[in-house]
Amino acid sequence: MKDEYDFSSGKRGAIAGNKGKTRITIMLDDIVIDAARTCAENAGTGYQTVINNILRQALVSQDAHNLVTAPKKRAKTLPVINDRINASDVEALEQQLLAVAGELHRVLGAHNSGKH
Repeated sequence: MKDEYDFSSGKRGAIAGNKGKTRITIMLDDIVIDAARTCAENAGTGYQTVINNILRQALVSQDAHNLVTAPKKRAKTLPVINDRINASDVEALEQQLLAVAGELHRVLGAHNSGKH
């Protein structure tokens, strides 16, 4: 280790480039973050990667899952969902989220390892 280092030509910011990614600030439910962290820990990856993979999969398959709805339909549907959802429904959805995230990690991991 040197006694002194010259940082006069150094650059601020992250060392690794984020080509194809954009840093954003987003508010998520604590329960979503906790589920993503648990899934990430089990999969050996980062929780932001888990969230990104799940969002990517949801957007890719939005037609199959009818995730994009018209504003009028959404306004009518949400009160019905809110009146009928309970804690066990949320827990069941969390378990499904964890299963999907694990499968995504498996599939994307296998896909990425095949590129080398």
